[in-house]
Amino acid sequence: MNNPAVSAYKYVSYLWDHAHAETLAGDEVALLLYRSNLLGADLRLTNYGGGNTSVKTVETDPLSGTPTDVMWVKGSGGDIGTLKRSGLAALYLDRLHALKKRYRGLAFEDEMVELFNHCIYDLSSKAPSIDTPLHAFLPYKHIDHLHPDAAIAIAAAKDGKRINQELFNGAIGWVDWQRPGFDLGLKLQQAVTENPDLRGIMLGSHGLFTWGDTAYDCYVNTLDVIERYSEFLQENYGKKGPVFGGVELNSLSKEQRLQQAALLAPTLRGFCSSHTNMIGHFTDDDRVLEFINSKDLSKLAPMGTSCPDHFLRTKISPLVVNLKPEEDLTNTKALKEKLSPAFDAYRAMYTNYYETCKHPDSPAMRDPNPVVILYPGVGMFTFAKDKQTARVAAEFYINAINVMRGAEAVSEYTSLPQQEAFNIEYWLLEEAKLQRMPKPKPLTGKVALITGSAGGIGKAIARKFVEEGACVLLNDNDSTRLEGATEEFKKSFGKDASASVVLDVTSAEAITKAFEQASLSFGGIDIIVNCAGLSISKPIEETTEKDWDLLYNVLVKGQYLVSQAGVSVLRKQSLGGDIVNIVSKNALMSGPNNIGYGSAKAAQLHMSRLLAAELAGDKVRVNVVNPDAVIADSKIWQSGWAEGRAKAYGISVEELPAYYAKRTLLNEIILPEDIANAVFVLVGGLLSKSTGNMLNVDGGLANAFPR
Repeated sequence: MNNPAVSAYKYVSYLWDHAHAETLAGDEVALLLYRSNLLGADLRLTNYGGGNTSVKTVETDPLSGTPTDVMWVKGSGGDIGTLKRSGLAALYLDRLHALKKRYRGLAFEDEMVELFNHCIYDLSSKAPSIDTPLHAFLPYKHIDHLHPDAAIAIAAAKDGKRINQELFNGAIGWVDWQRPGFDLGLKLQQAVTENPDLRGIMLGSHGLFTWGDTAYDCYVNTLDVIERYSEFLQENYGKKGPVFGGVELNSLSKEQRLQQAALLAPTLRGFCSSHTNMIGHFTDDDRVLEFINSKDLSKLAPMGTSCPDHFLRTKISPLVVNLKPEEDLTNTKALKEKLSPAFDAYRAMYTNYYETCKHPDSPAMRDPNPVVILYPGVGMFTFAKDKQTARVAAEFYINAINVMRGAEAVSEYTSLPQQEAFNIEYWLLEEAKLQRMPKPKPLTGKVALITGSAGGIGKAIARKFVEEGACVLLNDNDSTRLEGATEEFKKSFGKDASASVVLDVTSAEAITKAFEQASLSFGGIDIIVNCAGLSISKPIEETTEKDWDLLYNVLVKGQYLVSQAGVSVLRKQSLGGDIVNIVSKNALMSGPNNIGYGSAKAAQLHMSRLLAAELAGDKVRVNVVNPDAVIADSKIWQSGWAEGRAKAYGISVEELPAYYAKRTLLNEIILPEDIANAVFVLVGGLLSKSTGNMLNVDGGLANAFPR
């Protein structure tokens, strides 16, 4: 097939690099992976984790030494955009076809999946997916199965079958909706047997199959078909009337939308976390605004989605909040009273859906709270077990919006019947997949703000929290240092584990913006660690009023302001929470040349006790960690503190680390990681009934023993 001009495509991305593909010549599996990654790089072609691709090759049977046909196909889970060889399942093709003799009909679909394991060629294969027979029974070498919005818009349209026939003059077949499985694979085989000239097949309400003799031919065929669907939709937008029936209301300005979203997110998170702590995501994407501001919102939103991949991640339907765009959201009590009936109604709807559709062997009902929440004039919130899942749910609902938009433009949108939707959501095979997932880490579903987290103790705490499953809002008053930490965390943990904001803890305005960012990025906050600090070591006659004010502004006022703003968010959620204050052994132990720093630390410690007493009714625990002599990666060490302490002890700066270690009972140097571990102990769940406590991490200093 000739190389089409890139400009030939307006609605999909042609990314094939022939020079690179030449380096893969002769390795069909490598070419499969290359094609898959290109397809996955364009979200107009398929969504995250959606679709699968395959190639059939001839390999040497390791037992007989004879040539044998093998199919390589994306395994269960995973994403074609990032697919690697380890994500493929390789199966003997003849064994897969032999399973037809074992197939006992639709009522016994699930038992076939276990039998796929007896067809595995490569013992390091990923678990085969339920789509395996759909690829195996099609007689083509290279196959793509994708969920492009433009195609699904036709697949979900009332007149989709007719439109599909007319668009391609019968070259793209049609198979009515059926849950993926062995029988659907047989129906695909039947379709191409009856019409061997097909270049693809549309699955009603589901997705698209296309194929080719080579990886490149398959790739271009896929692009060509999706491009045609896209062109057709574009030609028809507006012909029937305004998109989604026209505009019902106007959006707030960008700044106002973000302000409203930040105010509302923690309250929504509290409602959505009635079963399990959820992480939030917010978007005011133009496609979302067009839909939620439209006259057809009330008609289309309750219908739910069509494609199973969309539905599994967005639930049966979204919740539309009955709030005006400019609603006063500052009165938390009144807001909760207004929202509570809507959440009660949604949970009741979901429970009725479950009870009406369940089978005798269905898994127990899962969390009845909504995943997708629409706020007309403002945007869309999604809530899930972690940030990536919440973000991907938003992406999938945007896919669903695109599908509804296209289907309504050319016909009428149709969603999956509730029973079919239930059969997907509570499929025993899906349940088994959920049960195989790793056990959540201790801080999964938690959001933390650690002040001063671009370096030293703060960064160590943030890293520990992310490693244990939390999302963190990195912050610092040094933008350059914060930029470095942000890039470091993205490289180590990906884009979903952290967000960042410049924060001066002496500024109430900056603190408010930081908590707004936490709410926009993750839905709220659960853990607040007051770690930002500085040290000034001088005798009383050299301690200036400026020194005194700086120490108290950062350490005492800063802890107060951050805690005050944080408590406001914690109360909106009604989920309890933790405040941990990084104080110092100097709060307990008197030393020379330390009146400003030591007294400020003592104030921090007693403020912690007062907050523990005040916030217990909100189930907010307040505890303290007292470090000593943490030198590594510390800005304090870079200031005049080292010189001041060395002078107080009559030693050189170079002798300080050894001096600090030798004076402890354990004769140990204290590292930032040691403090991070102590903070994790307080918030990790095992001490959930402890508040007002103090944990010294100083190697053992008898003079700092609290009793």
